[in-house]
Amino acid sequence: MNKLEHIGIAVSNLEAAEQLFAQLLGTASYKREEVASEGVITSFFQVGNVKIELLAATHADSPIAKFIEKRGEGIHHLAFDVDDANARMAELSAAGFQWIHTAPKDGADNKRIAFLHPKSTGGVLTEICEDKG
Repeated sequence: MNKLEHIGIAVSNLEAAEQLFAQLLGTASYKREEVASEGVITSFFQVGNVKIELLAATHADSPIAKFIEKRGEGIHHLAFDVDDANARMAELSAAGFQWIHTAPKDGADNKRIAFLHPKSTGGVLTEICEDKG
């Protein structure tokens, strides 16, 4: 893992959360993007070398909608930058970690992503992300 790439935060109302975080962080969101495969709209803020990713559900069955229903709004995941997502998945699998995804897939902000199952990471949903280039 190279660095913490971003912190994902589940929100019910993206517009209200963008206003709140813009005021809190002193900077506007630099990008909004829908990831249809995950049923989510994302909004990114750059804070130093780390990003904050707000995640809002696009439909009631999405993973974010289910997360908010169970746990409420708040921190959803930690994402770490890697050079090679396929290689890192293989290394972590060999070490006994379990994955939600079987292979990296396209994510927001020009990344290939995969999530580790929180059962194998001490209850913390963890994402690896690789720049698409």
